[in-house]
Amino acid sequence: MVTKEYPVIPLRGVHAFPHSAISFDAGRPHARAAVDVALEGDKRLFLTAQKDEDEEDSFKAELYDVGTIVRVRQVVRLPDGHMRVLAEGVARGQLLVRTDSEDMLRAEVAPMVILDEETLECEACHRTAMQMYEDFAAGSNRITPELADALDGVSSQTEYGDVLAQHLLKRFDDKQRALEVDTVADQFEVLLELLNRELEMARIERTIAVRVQKQLDHNQKEYVLREQLRAIRNELGEEGENEIDTLRRKAEELPLSTEAKTKVLKEISRLEGMPPSSHEATVSRSWLDWVLDLPWEKSKSQGIDIVRARRILERDHYALDKVKTRVLEYLAVRALAGSSLKGPILCLVGPPGVGKTSIGRSIAEAMGRKFVRMSLGGVRDEAEIRGHRRTYIGAVPGRILAAMRQVGVDNPLFLLDEIDKLSTDAHGDPASALLEVLDAEQNHTFADHYLDASFDLSQVIFVATANTVDSIPRPLLDRMEIIECPGYTDEEKLMIAKRHLLPRQMKQHGLRTKAFKVSAAAIRGILNGYTRESGVRQLERQLGALCRKAALQIAEGAEQIAVSDKNLIEFLEKPKFFRDDTLTHAPGVVTGLAWTAVGGETLQVEVMRLPGSGKLVLTGQMGDVMQESAQTAASMVRHVLQEWNVTHDVVKEDWHVHIPEGAVQKDGPSAGITMASAMLSACTGRSAYPYTAMTGELTLTGRVLPVGGIKEKVLAANRAGVRTVILPQANLRDLSELPPDVRDKLTFVPVAQFEDVINAGLERGPTNA
Repeated sequence: MVTKEYPVIPLRGVHAFPHSAISFDAGRPHARAAVDVALEGDKRLFLTAQKDEDEEDSFKAELYDVGTIVRVRQVVRLPDGHMRVLAEGVARGQLLVRTDSEDMLRAEVAPMVILDEETLECEACHRTAMQMYEDFAAGSNRITPELADALDGVSSQTEYGDVLAQHLLKRFDDKQRALEVDTVADQFEVLLELLNRELEMARIERTIAVRVQKQLDHNQKEYVLREQLRAIRNELGEEGENEIDTLRRKAEELPLSTEAKTKVLKEISRLEGMPPSSHEATVSRSWLDWVLDLPWEKSKSQGIDIVRARRILERDHYALDKVKTRVLEYLAVRALAGSSLKGPILCLVGPPGVGKTSIGRSIAEAMGRKFVRMSLGGVRDEAEIRGHRRTYIGAVPGRILAAMRQVGVDNPLFLLDEIDKLSTDAHGDPASALLEVLDAEQNHTFADHYLDASFDLSQVIFVATANTVDSIPRPLLDRMEIIECPGYTDEEKLMIAKRHLLPRQMKQHGLRTKAFKVSAAAIRGILNGYTRESGVRQLERQLGALCRKAALQIAEGAEQIAVSDKNLIEFLEKPKFFRDDTLTHAPGVVTGLAWTAVGGETLQVEVMRLPGSGKLVLTGQMGDVMQESAQTAASMVRHVLQEWNVTHDVVKEDWHVHIPEGAVQKDGPSAGITMASAMLSACTGRSAYPYTAMTGELTLTGRVLPVGGIKEKVLAANRAGVRTVILPQANLRDLSELPPDVRDKLTFVPVAQFEDVINAGLERGPTNA
């Protein structure tokens, strides 16, 4: 093997083959130097490809070992200093050793000679290649005159293969593979494999081209037919406004914002140039329909009449005097300030079934505005509020704009129901998206992703409802004014049932007043035996059950039906609740009061002593705060027992504290004195006084701290038949919010220290039990 040193030029993205011409630009300094050296000598260079096409530094670039030795035929020096080089491939070359100098790349290169083989296999491969080339030429437009001329003068198998590889192969790796063969058989094996793939690609391209042409012909035909139809209508004098003109006229007439009008007119122009049946045209048309159907500056309002508003609220809602007064104050300010008033956003908070949603509907009627409601329960995707971008398949606007389109005006009363039930997941935080909706400084330019233009929500009155404020994010809560909607007393429920619930159920069941009567005693029986709730939802269900039973009897021939407390069980079967079913009277059991999202509740705390080492076992789904309260109560009780000189080993026993209904999560510090009283009762044998319930937070020093939800807790105690309520002394001021009839039924014992709780809550008895 004869080796020789050649100047080397790395090629980026191209290859040089023997028996073929190649034109390239020498722009890098080392490449220009290599060309100059070749021109001064035998005009030969070694061209090989870089493995990394993006590498600018030739000295650092990794080169393929197999390249092509070429003879320089022509050099044109360009004004910018670059050289345009025309060269002809002489032979393959194998790079052995690089001998780079400072200004250019050099290498010892050994020529690779591939001789024609006169075998039947090579001849068959040659003929097959020629046939594949002819097939390719017949169905492809990639056959250039240069390739045809080059193949006409080919006399050898090796040269034929090199010319085909240079002109027909497109992929970089394929060309390098064809360049690195050792024999004619290998060359044709590689070439036939790659040519076969190119033929298949050409076939697929022809199929795609035919399909595209058919689609274009169809669209062209449809366009011609539509134009002919328009001309026919013109001749008959029936020319009507086409879709594009209708959209453009509607866009000009609507009071769109400047931003929205610009986008709409641009989209109409795009739609005009699209094939009507294309998917993109359908998406564009749907977007235009949404935008043009939104209520841009389309208002409806009758002004605010406070007298009329008061009459509507009194008509639709019994009790809730504090809530109705605050709503009337809000309406009065709106009437005086007009549209200049920015906020506040009212948030009605209370247990289920007290009428929060219906209060929102009454406010809308009092203001003469349309009412729209959006339930936020379970919403966990930000796109539910802001919509999806049009790039998504099946994109739609958010629920805010969807509701605005449905209501048809830009100033409705918008009720955001169950705002405390918002969730968060990987799709974003919908509560954060609501910040822009509820902020008066931002919602005049509300941005929906689908609309892609700002929409003015500043004229909308937003009212929210929630069962509890604990789960509402603080930034969102900061933008709202909380109005508490407490539960009802039994007398209030009785009046609500007589005025609203029973007449509505009778109307729904087709019952006449003369044929169906329900006494007040029967309604009280339902309240005492079949419902135990803060609202009236379950009460209405039971009244509905009465109406169904009555409707059946009337359909069977009865003329008049009267329901009283005597025959109530015949209609509703046996009662579900009893007044004293949560007021167990035994050592170690004390009744407490809790405030939950569904209103006030009574709960029993049970304590059992077990042999052990002084551990505290807590069960009943207690939250972290309640568990800490239990530990504080246990420490306080052990301290009290030591002060009482209890001599047996009770302080060394394990105490198991349980709160029934273990499937329900419970938390908060207000059960502190209840748990401490139950522990002390279990250890001393002193039972709690009957029909007594308590609430209050306990500290390690024995102080009783105030707690929240006093009104709801007292109403729950009244429903359960409690007669005495022990509460923190600091909560006495909250009793003024109670209805007089409830306040008069119960005895309230204020306590400031745990000693006061013991005296007021536990019976006298042995302390060393």
